[in-house]
Amino acid sequence: MKSNAKIVVLDGYTINPGDNPWDRLEVLGDCTIYDRTSPELKLERASDAEVLLLSKVKLDAATLNALPKLKYISMLATGYNNVDVAAAGALGIPVSNVPAYSTESVAQTTFALLLELAMNVGVHDAAVKAGEWVRCPDHAFWKTPIIELDGLTIGIVGYGVIGKAVARIAAAFGMKVIAYAPRIPQDPGPVQVSFVSLEELFASADVVTLNCPQTPENAEFVNSSLLGLMKPSAFLINVARGGLVNEADLASALHTGQIAGAGLDVVAHEPMLADNPLLSAPNCIFTPHIAWASLAARRRLVGIVAANVASYLDGSPINVVNGQYLGSSS
Repeated sequence: MKSNAKIVVLDGYTINPGDNPWDRLEVLGDCTIYDRTSPELKLERASDAEVLLLSKVKLDAATLNALPKLKYISMLATGYNNVDVAAAGALGIPVSNVPAYSTESVAQTTFALLLELAMNVGVHDAAVKAGEWVRCPDHAFWKTPIIELDGLTIGIVGYGVIGKAVARIAAAFGMKVIAYAPRIPQDPGPVQVSFVSLEELFASADVVTLNCPQTPENAEFVNSSLLGLMKPSAFLINVARGGLVNEADLASALHTGQIAGAGLDVVAHEPMLADNPLLSAPNCIFTPHIAWASLAARRRLVGIVAANVASYLDGSPINVVNGQYLGSSS
C-alpha cells in the first residue's frame, strides 16, 4: 500500500538518465525527483521531505538541523562521506547506503584501466587509423612496450567485496595477489592472498589498486611518501574515491618517472576542475567516474534504494551506516 511519505530525490540524473525508471520507488510514497540540485536550492527542495535520497549533494550538520521534517536518508551510492552521519544520528535520522550493487562493474573497470596502461590499445588504434600499419614494412609494430600481467603482483588496498572481486580477476590473469586491510577478513575468499602492511604493499606491487572507502582518517593517504616506495615500473589504479590521493604528489610522481602510470576513474573534485594537475601528467589515463554506471548496476541500485525506503516505512531500516550515532546527543 502506497504511503503518504514525502520522498525527494535530489540528484537522480546519473542513476536514471532515461533508461532506468524509478517505478519501484514511486509506488512507495509521494515521490519528487530532481535531476540535479545546486547548493542554493538544496534546503528549498528538501524542506518537506520525510525521506531524502541523494548521491553527491552534501548534507552537513547545519543543513540537517534546518530540515525538521526529515526522518530518513538513503544514499544513491555505496559511499556516504557527503553526509554528516554523526549529526544525522544525533537527530535520530538513520542513513542507509547501497552496498555491493556495482561490484562486478567496478572490478571490470579496474582491469579496463590496467589493460589500457599495459597495452595502450587507444594509442595503437589511433596509429592504425592514421595509416601507420599501412605504411609499415613489417607485419607488426608497437608504439609502447607491451606488458604481460601474468606473473606480476597486484596490491589491493581494501579487501571487501570489490577487493575480492578484483583479486579473483587478477588470479585469472596469473597475477600474484597481496592486500592490505585494516581488519583482515576471516574468509579471504577462494583466491590465494597474502596480507601485508601498507608500506610493503606499495613497495612490492607491480600494480596498486585502491578499493577502499574514503574516511576522514585516510584522506590523501596516497602521497609522496607511499608513492616514493613504488617501483618505477608500477601502476596505480583508483576506482574508489579521488580524495584518497594527493593529486599534486601523484602528478609529480608521474612527471619524474617515479611510477610508470596511473589509471583513474575518480578525482578529488567532480566534475574535474580545469586546473587539476593530473590532466597534464604523462601516462595518466581517465574514465569520468563510470565504474559504477553500467545499466545492470544502476538497475540493482534502484532496487536496493527502493528496499531501503520500504524497510524504513515498515519501521526497520536496513543498510544503516550510522546506527552507533542514533539517539546520541549532538
